[in-house]
Amino acid sequence: MTQPLLRHPLRRPLRRLLLASIFIAVSAHSVSATAALPSFPDKPIKLIIGFPAGGPLDQHARLLTDKLQAILGQPIIVDYKPGAGGSVAAETVAKSPADGYTLMLANTGVMVINGALYSKLPYNTLRDFTPIARTAQQPLALLVNNQVPAQNLKEFIAYAGKNPGKINYGSAGNGGISHLVPEMFKTATGLFMVHIPYRGSAPAFTDLMGGQVQFMAESIPQAANYHKQGKVRALAVTSKDRNPAMPDVPTAIESGLKGFEVVGFYGFLAPAGTPKDVVAKLSDAFKQVLSNPEVRNRMVSQGADPAYLDSEAFTQFLAAETPRWGKAVKASGAKLD
Repeated sequence: MTQPLLRHPLRRPLRRLLLASIFIAVSAHSVSATAALPSFPDKPIKLIIGFPAGGPLDQHARLLTDKLQAILGQPIIVDYKPGAGGSVAAETVAKSPADGYTLMLANTGVMVINGALYSKLPYNTLRDFTPIARTAQQPLALLVNNQVPAQNLKEFIAYAGKNPGKINYGSAGNGGISHLVPEMFKTATGLFMVHIPYRGSAPAFTDLMGGQVQFMAESIPQAANYHKQGKVRALAVTSKDRNPAMPDVPTAIESGLKGFEVVGFYGFLAPAGTPKDVVAKLSDAFKQVLSNPEVRNRMVSQGADPAYLDSEAFTQFLAAETPRWGKAVKASGAKLD
């Protein structure tokens, strides 16, 4: 009679030991392979700006990149691709590899105004980019010629309401923020003012001081300098809070214009599809830079307020701002091709 096969009492522990050894070996190999993979970033990052060197966006980039390079451990190379209101740069970045090594620094115009301003645009902000971080806001000041008989915003609204079509407002050009903010102001107040576009803010300021135009919306600190010199009168700022460069000037909201908060902004974006871990690392690096008191103070002196938003919050912000500025463009009638 055949006897049943008896299991050796040591066979099961040995089997477990063998399996454990294999698991440890495989795990060690996986860790070694992971450690061998290059971590982001392992090469220079290109930052593309859609305007010439020396302008406000370039100043903003220079302010942030020194600290950013130290945090990321890689050089950041600034590349200027001006043209079509920043659209040339935006198209270049949108078509770049989505690996985090090509970024764009853009402003309100590039991100949310151009889509309504240009009939044919080679990019769509919400579709073709991954927002990385909003880094700054740019409030504007509402200014009048010294001869206008209004000492505050309420008085100006009353005066302009009694003189429809007799108030001219200057801007740095059609479709720009200095054109659209007065259009938003007109919509909010029901006023009728005539737009006079200039080629840049300097000639517009000259005519504001001379009385050829009576009203203007301009970014700080240029507006603050003229206001402090007594060459123009600042009635209000368009931010939620008073601006440290013009502490004596109330906000439009304080002046009775409920909900009127309109600011330009700067932000960094990458091509759509950039990996989430890369986006998170870049966004956190910007957060660290903007927590530096020296950076914050210098930013304010350049006319911008530090205003960090992470990738998710910045995405939501852009989704809300796009229709808002689009409505202003439509009301203004501005179109560029």
